[in-house]
Amino acid sequence: MKLYSPATVRQVIDKYKFTFKKNLGQNFLVDGNIVNKIADAASLGSEDAVLEIGAGIGTLTCALAERAGKVVVIEIDKNLQPVLAETLSGYTNIDMFWGNALKTDFDALVEEKTQGQYGKNGRPFKVVANLPYYITTPLLMHALEKRFNISLMILMVQKEVAERITAAPGSKDYGALTLGVNYYSEPQQVVKVPRKVFMPQPDVESAVIRFIPRKNPPASVENEQAFFLVVKAAFGQRRKTLLNSLSSLGIDKNQIGTILPDLGIDPGRRGETLSFEEFARVSNSLHPLIPEK
Repeated sequence: MKLYSPATVRQVIDKYKFTFKKNLGQNFLVDGNIVNKIADAASLGSEDAVLEIGAGIGTLTCALAERAGKVVVIEIDKNLQPVLAETLSGYTNIDMFWGNALKTDFDALVEEKTQGQYGKNGRPFKVVANLPYYITTPLLMHALEKRFNISLMILMVQKEVAERITAAPGSKDYGALTLGVNYYSEPQQVVKVPRKVFMPQPDVESAVIRFIPRKNPPASVENEQAFFLVVKAAFGQRRKTLLNSLSSLGIDKNQIGTILPDLGIDPGRRGETLSFEEFARVSNSLHPLIPEK
């Protein structure tokens, strides 16, 4: 059964009287070409364990199971239980977990489902998902900030989010999300995805991004908390100069006005013009001066 066929998807959801829930961001893939591109981008083999977030009716799940040794799936909508019981019945290497991905320890889950072979104390695993748009950023940062034992992530996200993640300094899309994601990973766009390949069609276009987790940020950061405080302050009000925006950290403007030129950075610049390396240098210099809260 080709689950990416629109006719088959309609047949399945009609059979089980399934209704799409907009509040869960349910948009199922109905294009085999895109499904295979996502699965292929993960470079899966029989030695790989994959964590999928959101199974839908199992379209991508099946493609992953045909390539990987083990597939662990997190799905929040228990109304899909009878659907997935049928569509995934031919596979012995898929293990379901019914719960909220945002509240799930990925390492612990994968470790449990693979009997300790993968996860925190085992081998690294991969994450592949067509993420619900309404929780894309929280889920992405949950996966990155917790530093789970992930070797690679292939995620479908809203096109606008993809543009923000991969933006260059000075562009309108460059911001705190760009720097946050790049702090923890190397992101690269894989393919753009039109809205017509989903059922129901979303209001926006999508893109698939590959994330390779970093062991260390791309520039030396002496204090992680200070780095993100500086980034947040710099983009709090985008039109403000660095001199004004960074003073919100509780540091005297005169000190900022002295430190930035010493770093080769004009205090009149705006945060959106600074590279990651420049943000790192600024935070390294300012963090001893940031008042503790």
